[in-house]
Amino acid sequence: MIGRNAYPTEMEFGTLKIHSRHLPHWEAEGAIYFVTFRAKNKILDVEEQKIVLDHVVKGNEIFYTLIAIIVMPDHVHILLFPLPSYTLRRIMKGIKGVAARKINNLKGMNGTVWQDESFDRIIRDEKELKVKLFYMLNNPVKQGLTDDPWNYHGWWFNQKIIVW
Repeated sequence: MIGRNAYPTEMEFGTLKIHSRHLPHWEAEGAIYFVTFRAKNKILDVEEQKIVLDHVVKGNEIFYTLIAIIVMPDHVHILLFPLPSYTLRRIMKGIKGVAARKINNLKGMNGTVWQDESFDRIIRDEKELKVKLFYMLNNPVKQGLTDDPWNYHGWWFNQKIIVW
């Protein structure tokens, strides 16, 4: 019997790179990603949600092209594609690490803000991109946080991206 650690945790297929910890992560050059990450043991208040939103938006066109982000009280969804020379792994480490530091500084605390891993998925086509966008947009409505998702404090959509 072969143990789990006997299998490779990273493989490359052309520009597709696969690695895993507890979740599988696929990276490919030029891919658009739908990423979800969750708060570890807390609910983010509105001020903390705005910190996360502002931080992610500030990275737009520097590390990635941001299509949309929705920051919820206990999780975040992002649609983005990395700019050349930045991997999704590096981007997510920066997003989660800096956002956690900013939240901890705001509250005068230390500690883990996010669960270790993020869920990520490569978007395969325009139809899937639209499905993810509408899912994100309707998330705060479904949770009873707003009646107008376009004006929800945790929503940002890149008006330069045409997907409608």
